Amino acid sequence: MTFEVIPAVDMRGGKCVQLVQGVPGSEMVSIDDPVKVALDWVSQGARILHLIDLDGAIEGERKNAPIVEKIVQKCKPLGVFIQVGGGIRSFEDAATLLSTGVDRIILSTAALRDPALIKRLADEFGNKHINVALDSKNGKISIEGWTRESEHTPVEMGIRFEELGAGSILYTNIDTEGLMEGVNPDPTRKLVRSVHIPVIASGGVTTLDDIVVLKGTGAAGVVVGSALYTHKFTLAEAINIISD
Repeated sequence: MTFEVIPAVDMRGGKCVQLVQGVPGSEMVSIDDPVKVALDWVSQGARILHLIDLDGAIEGERKNAPIVEKIVQKCKPLGVFIQVGGGIRSFEDAATLLSTGVDRIILSTAALRDPALIKRLADEFGNKHINVALDSKNGKISIEGWTRESEHTPVEMGIRFEELGAGSILYTNIDTEGLMEGVNPDPTRKLVRSVHIPVIASGGVTTLDDIVVLKGTGAAGVVVGSALYTHKFTLAEAINIISD
């Protein structure tokens, strides 16, 4: 299995942004043209793009859908795999995105509210297209744009969603997300060992060593945002270090 470094293109209000721990108004980065940002990552070697509609995640309305569609139109012909999340609340939302050429959809709040939706989507479209995001804070899953905490742990829900047909998991450690203070590999390692489907890690990557550490957990890849946007290292450097 090839470990992938996946640049994040998080969108809010039509701009590419990076928030601190997902808090609106905490933008450390704000760039006017998300499509150009996506194309820049591809030109630097990205094979997978991670697109998140933060308006959808926080408010439940996918306001950046036209931008997502434009990125898909521009990047898919270049052979790029595209995964999209944020505000996918229904079967219809998911089906619409997949029909536009998105390779993998990421569900969080909707999956936790209606786990049967994952089975329905996997049965209809195939599990390789279905990813469940498990975002945790203090060891518990957070939902609704990280504004509410559930009673479930990532391991509990990872096992359940694998049984329901999810093809992969995106695990974000909110305790380290956006703080630029490094990663805690233990929760990721524990989740990887509990399921048989790929786990993509996210949250806290600050240095190239952090990427190496997360690769060592057995994760299938890592989503990187703030460290790339604040020039802690380049995408090429990140790709090279896992290839050595």
